[in-house]
This record gives sequence, structure tokens and C-alpha cells, in this order.
Amino acid sequence: MKYLETSTGKWEVVIGLEVHAQVISNAKLFSAASTKFGAAPNENVSFVDAAFPGVLPVINSFCIDQAIKTGLGVNGTVNLVSHFDRKNYFYADLPQGYQISQYKHPLISGGYVEIEDENGEARKIRLERIHVEQDAGKSIHDQSPTKSYIDLNRAGVALMEIVTMPDIRSAEETAAFIKKLRSILRYLKTCDGNMDEGSMRADVNVSIHRPGTEYGTRAEIKNVNSIKFIVAAIGFEVDRQIEILESGGVVNQETRLFDPSNGRTILMRSKEDAQDYRYFPEPDLPPLVVQQSRIDKIRKTIPELPDAKTSRLQQEFGLPHYDASLIASEMEIADYYEAALAHLPIIDSETAKILANWMLGELFSLLNKDGKNICQSNVSPQSLAELITLIKTNVISGKIAKDVLKIMWDSKKSASVIVKEKGLQQITSSDDIEKCLRSVLAEYPDKVAEYKNGKEKLFGFFVGQAMKKTQGKANPQLLNDILKKLFNED
Repeated sequence: MKYLETSTGKWEVVIGLEVHAQVISNAKLFSAASTKFGAAPNENVSFVDAAFPGVLPVINSFCIDQAIKTGLGVNGTVNLVSHFDRKNYFYADLPQGYQISQYKHPLISGGYVEIEDENGEARKIRLERIHVEQDAGKSIHDQSPTKSYIDLNRAGVALMEIVTMPDIRSAEETAAFIKKLRSILRYLKTCDGNMDEGSMRADVNVSIHRPGTEYGTRAEIKNVNSIKFIVAAIGFEVDRQIEILESGGVVNQETRLFDPSNGRTILMRSKEDAQDYRYFPEPDLPPLVVQQSRIDKIRKTIPELPDAKTSRLQQEFGLPHYDASLIASEMEIADYYEAALAHLPIIDSETAKILANWMLGELFSLLNKDGKNICQSNVSPQSLAELITLIKTNVISGKIAKDVLKIMWDSKKSASVIVKEKGLQQITSSDDIEKCLRSVLAEYPDKVAEYKNGKEKLFGFFVGQAMKKTQGKANPQLLNDILKKLFNED
């Protein structure tokens, strides 16, 4: 167990999360209004969302299916009977004056998400529940110095609140959990995970205590919408609580906000308990009853998830765990990699590793430079596979291949066309390479003498000079072998 140590002794950090994941659905949880992001303010609002008198909620069954699929994907138990409740609080952007949520009887109970801790060891973060609820609207305070504006486009959008047990012990583990959960949701296609658009955000509960003692009083950091901010907020909050306790103070149970401009958490309000929300059963909705046959049908639609894909890539293609987990972290990356594999004439562990290296290294560098994701790549999986084939068959060297890939990216031409047009084929003739090397050795007799007198580092110098003469086209392995033979002859 990792502890923080200060001058007064050790502290243990305890973190629990409430992740709000917006369900991928064209319509809201209880109305037919659109969920399209980026609409004009209050464009996607129905009478139900605006809480007009006399309107009644109607459950969107697709949103329930999405939540069930998520529950199955994180190893949870789908409850055949669950209940909706009213959670009462009064915000200007909550026109009903309450939120329809689930309290004592959620749709999903239990489950876990497996992460790697800071030592690379697998660790399960247990889930307490996943319940379904409607989102609130949005208050906008920076458009006027004297007024606040209300946008109800988000009001009524279906959310899955994914609640962890207090199993997380550091900001780094929190980041690993959020990344893994986001990956699973994107594989399942139940939430797009776009934190910058607010479709995935987290309430972070942080407390500290001395090892072996009861958990401390927690503070909740509300609605943090980026992994970077979550890590920074936890770091500040842990330091704040340690400073309070070490100076003899008491940590209060409260809700705080994270201010990214200065990296600090600030007090929002004293933390409510469940009784403060005055939960009671939603009178306009009957209990939610799910048939086992429905669950079984949804279970059949679950794809191969990141952990299973990582294991398969290791077993089938001999990839190291690090490479396999990076490829499996996003479904689009994994799809690209496997599509490229399918276009290789021979698939062995060496070729699979070379492809992974080029994709995760050179191709990702080009993607990052242009701010693109793998789906927007200028180089198709088939084209990358062709480049790898040219390397493997010694048509071009790895060094030249880097230049070819850059031209492929800019021109969208195939590797073979570029190699032919620019005359980049690798020199594989032993006679030609030997002739080149003899010319280099004749040009630098003093350095030849130094090499023979024990300055073996000069071997690389001769290789470099030969590569210059051949414009990098000489087969590196053949060049090295012939150079060794020439020195051994003498």
C-alpha cells in the first residue's frame, strides 16, 4: 500500500468517484427531444424537459438498454426490478425542482473495473452501483455582469451515474480508472466519453487518514471534466486536508469546485446527506421491470473489451503487454492495427511487433502533429502494411521508410509508388556494397589504422560514410557483415 509521508508521519488517501456518463441516444431519457451537441441554446427542449404543468415522463427504453449493456460490460449485476425516485433540490437550471433518479433500488449493482497500479500490478476497483437519471440544464454566468442565462438543452438527457467503492488510493490510480472506464464505454458505444463536451464528468470524493485508523471526513469535488483537472484537484485537496489536520483543525464535509485557473478547490456548499434531498418514489413512473431474456439478448451484443483484446493480441501475435494495451485502449486504434495486419503477406511475432512500433511511433507522431485521430489518418491500414512489407523484404531500409511514410502522409500515394518514383530501392548487391566500402576504406587510411589499433568505435564511422555514398540505400545488415569481412581479411 502506498502512503504519503510528511514530518508528522504517514497518511493514506482514500478516493471514491461518481462518474456521470451521458448515454449515447438520439432522444432524452423521458422525452423525444434531441440530444445533439452544439445546438443553439434551448433548441432541444420539450414540454417535459421544461416541466410544463400536466406533462408526464415516458421512459426511453433504448437508454435503459444502454445502461444494461454498460452494467454487463463492467461485470455488474442487472437488477430485474429497479425504481425511479425524485431527488429534490432547487437550482435555476432544474425547472422541475427535482431530478428523476434512482436511489435505493438502482438498475445495476456491483461490478468492477480492472486497472494497473503504479507498479504495473492488476487491481480491481469495485463498483457500488450504476443508476440511471436525467441531467440538469446549464447555468451560464459569464455572458453578462448582471445576469445569468439558462440553457435547458441538456435538461433531461440520460445519464448513467457510475459509483465506485472507496478503493482508489492516489491521483494516478484515479486517472487510470477514468481512462479504462472511458475506453470500456467507448467500446460498448454507450457513452462517447467526450469530457470536453461534458458527456463524461466526475464528482471526486477525497479523504485522508492515518493508516490503521477509520476513514477521514471526505470532501466532494464536483463536476470535474478532464483527467488532467481530476489529478490536479486531488493533489490540491490532499495537501489541503493534510495541512488542516496537521495544524490541529478539522476537515468539514463539504462540496467543492475545482478552479483550473489557479489549480485550487474552492468551497461551494456544505455537503448534503441523502435526507437533504428528500428522496421519495417517483409517482409518475412504475417500477422498472427487466426481463432476463432482454438481458441475455443485450449480453450477446457486447464486443471484445480492452482487457480481452490486450490478452488476445499478446497470445496471437506475441506483442508485449505494453504495446498490446496501448493498441487495445481505443477500439479505433485496435481496428486499424488488425486491418493492417490482415494486409501483411506473412504475420509472425516479429512482423506484428514491427507494425506496432511503426503505428505507435511514426504514425502517431504524424497524427499528433496534425491534431488528428486514427480514423482521420492520411495513411490507410493497407498502405502502412505495404510499407512494412517493403521493409521486411529489404526493398527499403528503416531509415528510408521514415522518409517514405512522411511523403505518404503528405501526398497520400502508396509506398511502392513513392519508392519507384524516387528510386529509393535498397541496394542488396554484395558486390556493389563491397565496392563502396573499399572506396571508403581507401579514402580514410588513417582511420583504418586507428581502428586496427583498437579504436573499434570507428566501425560506425565507416558504416556512416558508406551510407552517405549510397544515399542511405545500402542494406544495413549486409553492409555491416561485409565491412567485418573486409577487416578480417586484413
